[in-house]
Amino acid sequence: MKQRTRLRMPFARLLPGLVALSVLQGCETLSSVTPWTGKSEDLRVKADPAATTVEELYNNGIDALNQKRYATAVSQFDAVEQNYPYSSWAVNAQLMHGYAEYLQNHYTEAIGSLDRYIQLHPTSSNASYAYYLRALSFYEQIADIQRDQKGTEQAMVALQDVVNRFPESAYARDSRLKIDLCRDHLAGKEMEIGRYYEQQKLYAAAIGRFQRVIDDYQTTNHVPEALHRLTEIYLLLGLTDQAQRTAAVLGHNYPGNRWYEDSYGQLAENGIAPPAPAAARAGGFLSRTLGSVF
Repeated sequence: MKQRTRLRMPFARLLPGLVALSVLQGCETLSSVTPWTGKSEDLRVKADPAATTVEELYNNGIDALNQKRYATAVSQFDAVEQNYPYSSWAVNAQLMHGYAEYLQNHYTEAIGSLDRYIQLHPTSSNASYAYYLRALSFYEQIADIQRDQKGTEQAMVALQDVVNRFPESAYARDSRLKIDLCRDHLAGKEMEIGRYYEQQKLYAAAIGRFQRVIDDYQTTNHVPEALHRLTEIYLLLGLTDQAQRTAAVLGHNYPGNRWYEDSYGQLAENGIAPPAPAAARAGGFLSRTLGSVF
């Protein structure tokens, strides 16, 4: 009985530990987990099932995991699955296999292992953790805004799956935070493309990108700049009425913001005076006003 208790406790401690780690991560630290060192003690070894019980194999995996010998841990959990596939140990070993791969930054392997776990054990008490760890494996692969953002979209889908399936869990709370960070990341990508189009004098394309930020990512911190860029482009195109109204929206919703100050200065240079900025109104003023401007 003592042996069984010892086996379960390290496994239980790992789950809240990963939650605490992930809450501290932001989009700027998407790859902060400890990488595989490649040292000789991390090399995978083939366990001898004739000389090792299932309990010993599993415990060896947990010990290796706690010692950060992640590849060795994977080999031990694999041995549990391969040699004792119908045991209760094999169920936990599948999940810990995915966790060990995640800690090595082997995200594709982690996702594959977790997909298999979810398919085989959809009603497991640890299913919420499996979905969350799978989402983190996508989240950790988010590329910077200079690169394709398909990975960010995949991460958002996986994180939303956690929220939808386990809305009251700690995993859902952290997933919601990460979804907001992903949305900010996607808005940043739209802004980068919009600025490029503006520099190339492709104003219609630039307007489309900035407008998308305003329409689809209203809760991100990129909206003030998007409104400023639209004001700037409308002035370049000689559309002074649109420029004035857009600057007014910016001033009403973000008074004192540096982007409003820049827009105000550009309007003044063109002999156009927008209304004095007022405090932002409650109840979705931005979305209501944008409908009248655009």
